[in-house]
Amino acid sequence: MSKHFNQALLEQVRSLRQMPYQVPALQVAGRLVRMVGMTLEVVGTYAAIGSRCQIFNGKHAPVEAEVVGFHNDRLYLMPIGDTQGLAPNAKVVPVEGGIKVGVGPALLGRVIDGSAKPLDGKGSIEVERYVSLSGEKINPLDRHPISEPLDVGIKAINALLTLGQGQRVGLMAGTGVGKSVLLGMMTRFTNADVVVVGLIGERGREVNEFVRHNLGEEGLKRSVVVATPADDPPLMRMHGAMLATAIAEYFRDQGKRVLLLMDSLTRFAQAQREIALAVGEPPASKGYPPSVFAKLPQLVERAGNGKSDSGSITAIYTVLAEGDDQSDPVVDSARGVLDGHIVLSREVADSGRYPAIDVESSVSRVMVEVASEQQLNLARQFKRLYSAYQQNQDLIHVGAYRRGSDPLIDESIAKHDALNGFLSQGIKQQFGFQASLDALQKTLR
Repeated sequence: MSKHFNQALLEQVRSLRQMPYQVPALQVAGRLVRMVGMTLEVVGTYAAIGSRCQIFNGKHAPVEAEVVGFHNDRLYLMPIGDTQGLAPNAKVVPVEGGIKVGVGPALLGRVIDGSAKPLDGKGSIEVERYVSLSGEKINPLDRHPISEPLDVGIKAINALLTLGQGQRVGLMAGTGVGKSVLLGMMTRFTNADVVVVGLIGERGREVNEFVRHNLGEEGLKRSVVVATPADDPPLMRMHGAMLATAIAEYFRDQGKRVLLLMDSLTRFAQAQREIALAVGEPPASKGYPPSVFAKLPQLVERAGNGKSDSGSITAIYTVLAEGDDQSDPVVDSARGVLDGHIVLSREVADSGRYPAIDVESSVSRVMVEVASEQQLNLARQFKRLYSAYQQNQDLIHVGAYRRGSDPLIDESIAKHDALNGFLSQGIKQQFGFQASLDALQKTLR
């Protein structure tokens, strides 16, 4: 009996020796020593860039914050939520693990904030799994090429600026020229399987109007809306854009054709500017620090086609041209990292034509890959006629142009009303891809 007991004890000792010796992580709490604006300075603890901390202050609920910088023994934190109740020497405890967000099919039809919490009052959301907020980088050689067009239901875009499945496009516009209405139309009319809408830094009233009116009940059924209004902290606004992209990546990995609409990329850049300036980064171009122009491609490159066995993310980012300045640094940077741009013109909007697309200034860089030769010829013919009229309209309006001087201008005058009619489309009108091509062909007869 004793022999068997000793043998069992010996086996236990051997198994214990083979187990890795683990020391529980030592959690060292720090304290809040300074708060200037939205920047929190903490001493006495250690945390990596991008990790989260919880700040405890008496009876108030803990405040979540993210590490955005450090200097010597000080950490610089930016709050994710409300900072009400914070006081000097508040306890700061690092949170283990990276930032993960829950994703799953139950997100469809829901409106959430930048922390993936419901805003629509429909109860909690059941998640399938958790993914990194910053996504996983895809080798560019592993992405399958763009080869199929995406129908967005807008005839001017379908026929003249055809978008491919997996393309990233900028919607360049000033304020009040109809970009939100155009986004709502594309959300309702597109033939994509899933639509993810990121409303970043918009007014709260506009968020409500977009969900109720522009998107509508039918459009919401296959959509996920991530809303981080202008009164949210800058870090929450950035997380809203990253969360919308992470949700789009999840559905892409399920083999879905995803349309990602983000309004706006400029508000994302402004949020990063607020954070960078707060931690002492010097401004470079019109008040934008260099990190802003590093963050833009990191966000945009997450969209696009996935690997050969996955779906696609066709992304449309609105870019606010402040003062209608198309040389604004964010506008200029966005042009360089996107696969095309659609410009909305205030002059066109003032003339009463909607959507106010300036076809002369707009381009789709992948149209030649997804459109037929016949469509490309028709699009070139349309643009040639439209440009001929626009370049000579002053002479035409004052009666200085004499008919017969130039056959191209003569034809552009004869077809001017038809060209403008083709570019116009009602809010509730939908034109499928083939219907758009038929309308283009009819216009040029």
